Amino acid sequence: MKKLIIVFVILTVALPVFAQNRTPSLDDNIYYLNVPVEKVYPSVDGYIVQYRKNSSHTLGTIGLPIEWFTSGAAKAEVFNLPNGLDWPTMSIFYVNGEFSHVRLYLHPVKSHRTWGNLPLGTDVNRFFPSRETLIIEF
Repeated sequence: MKKLIIVFVILTVALPVFAQNRTPSLDDNIYYLNVPVEKVYPSVDGYIVQYRKNSSHTLGTIGLPIEWFTSGAAKAEVFNLPNGLDWPTMSIFYVNGEFSHVRLYLHPVKSHRTWGNLPLGTDVNRFFPSRETLIIEF
């Protein structure tokens, strides 16, 4: 009986170690881009984000459809930054060279200077050219 208990304890300790050995696939090529956010405009269609381009000192603007935040297979998430001096950022994730999902790290207080308001009646459709993927300029 003691031998059976010892064998059971050894198996219980050793099995999780072998279960963790997953050989990484060469096909899993995952990377992300982190972009500083200048201004975020919430709208009925989604978030319109102004970001700093890396290649110059100009701003780029993209739209993140609201469906990406609410659907079952969410392509976008919003995380609240802690209070302090952290500046909002946007992280764009790619898997095998194709857009996977985006994360916005924003101030929770809507009165922060990085939050903006769109004038009533503004046509925002031009910021959402594709609702399937994210096309970003640098």
